[in-house]
Amino acid sequence: MLDRKSLHGAGRGDLAVVASGRGRAKVERVLGRADRIEAVLEGLLVEKGARTGFEPYEPPAPSAEGRADLRELPTFTIDPDTAKDFDDAISVVREDRGVRAWVHIADVSQFVPAGSPLDRGVADRSFSTYVPGLVAPMLPQELSDDLCSLRPHLDRLCVSVEFPPGGEPTFYRSVIRSDARLTYGQAQRRDVPPEIAGELELAAAYSAELRRRRFARGALRVESPEIEFGFDGEGGVARASKQREPEAHALVEELMILANEAVAGLLAGRRREALYRVHERPDPQAISLLLAKLTDLDVPTPAVPEQLSPAAAARVAAEAGERVAEYVVQSGRGREAFPALVLRALKQARYDPRNLGHSGLASPAYCHFTSPIRRFPDLVVHRALLRELGVSDEPLPEDLGALAEHASAREREAAEIEYLADEICLAWLLERELFERGWEERWSGEITGVIPSGLFVRFGEVFEGYLPARRMPGDYFEVNTLGTALAGRRGGGVFRLGDPIDVVVEEIRRWEGKVQLALPPGATRRPNG
Repeated sequence: MLDRKSLHGAGRGDLAVVASGRGRAKVERVLGRADRIEAVLEGLLVEKGARTGFEPYEPPAPSAEGRADLRELPTFTIDPDTAKDFDDAISVVREDRGVRAWVHIADVSQFVPAGSPLDRGVADRSFSTYVPGLVAPMLPQELSDDLCSLRPHLDRLCVSVEFPPGGEPTFYRSVIRSDARLTYGQAQRRDVPPEIAGELELAAAYSAELRRRRFARGALRVESPEIEFGFDGEGGVARASKQREPEAHALVEELMILANEAVAGLLAGRRREALYRVHERPDPQAISLLLAKLTDLDVPTPAVPEQLSPAAAARVAAEAGERVAEYVVQSGRGREAFPALVLRALKQARYDPRNLGHSGLASPAYCHFTSPIRRFPDLVVHRALLRELGVSDEPLPEDLGALAEHASAREREAAEIEYLADEICLAWLLERELFERGWEERWSGEITGVIPSGLFVRFGEVFEGYLPARRMPGDYFEVNTLGTALAGRRGGGVFRLGDPIDVVVEEIRRWEGKVQLALPPGATRRPNG
């Protein structure tokens, strides 16, 4: 029972954080009404342990002493509309010999002393966790949203990587002043202040060439656009859509990859330990199985050498990714399912004190350096780089191996929370749309997953639901040997990955983000099946 003297204003229908112990439970914090999505998402962050307090901390006063002064350099950030922390900025200048580019990253190490209580807390959290409209930050807000955030028209301390035309990159501490904070949409539309319009065009061309080179060397081409949400201001989810600014995303992504590779190349070349971002080559057996699945689904596959070594498997996986990307555009089949098959055949990227290369990027050395506001491994890399440059003597953590394992595990936990938050928001939105359209609405979708007990279906562009095999009338359905289809024992139909399918929504458990589907009348076979 709740102690009525400690309700803190909580009433019927409110979500609250409750502490239980001997005797009566006590309300610690009221989150808000349970029928408002922001309260539900805040409750998710609390329940999963992502929302924590911060350690005692007194930030040092920023100082530009001993830093390269880049405040007159045209500089800008590009981030999502809802971003509050900006840890990377870019500059580009055309010279006689070509383009000179800079990537500026917030110098978080200046504000978080190694070994301090805050540093230990940041290491434990390891990542910021982002859910639609909310964030559980890794750093205190005064750092993540202010002192370390590269906000426009303010002096900010950075670690910069400079890329001269045709030369080797250089690294140094700097002070910058961003001229503009751009959203992805503004960058895509070129809706920018005139003083940086030319620099943005130059950066876009520079980035496009980097991207071309990366794929030419064998990087994997698999894109997974994120879902962006809009809210109605009354506690509901108003809309959801996939990212619509691919060029703007690619512009930033390529420059960040370039900086990450440059830092990792320096540290690995000198055999220094850090927290490298590694993506090991795939198992040949996994790639062989991938090709068998694609063949079974009538998707073109690359030729395979007789001896499929891990190196050859990586090359085949990259080529398979290219073939799949081309095929889904040309055929319209499997836009969701087939790229996911390629991803699932690969090993999972993780952190390691050793440089083991990054197979997916076809990079011999890679690390995370560009987001120290939201990732602790990046802060460790900053300290390793600054020690190597002789401008800092802060030590690295003693057991980097254990820290790498912890960071990798925390990354997966944060990703699971973020995925569940998206599913909850989508369930809320779907319920709203069905209220307006009627539950009998028939949706066109694509089969994105097959398991013995049923199918996963993507429909309405962003929604996903589960269709139990027991809800598929007229036959008993079994999964085939390769796991690419459910087939009826008595000829009742074949439901394959990537196939179109019509469904109706049968049940929504919006608190769990789960949607159960059924087949509409007459849809017991796949089209052309």
